[in-house]
Amino acid sequence: MARSLQTTFRLSSPLRDFCGGAAQLPVSAPTIREALRQIAVSHPELYRSICDETGAVRRHVNLFINSSNTRDLEGLDSELAPGDVVTVLPAVSGG
Repeated sequence: MARSLQTTFRLSSPLRDFCGGAAQLPVSAPTIREALRQIAVSHPELYRSICDETGAVRRHVNLFINSSNTRDLEGLDSELAPGDVVTVLPAVSGG
């Protein structure tokens, strides 16, 4: 049976429009993959901004668990611990 863990997803300003303006979302999940599944159900537009149609995190989006990029950990299978903060940062570019 999977553990249920309270995690906070912290969202940058450009993503807040996809979840009613919330800066943070509470999620209870043992891994990033499961947390994103929950977000897909509760906030599908936000999910589509984070993940592509295959379920992979978009190339221009970085997910950090506390201060560690999930790309440097186990990706979508990165485990979450009680109290972790997942920061969602889309790349910013301009000219």
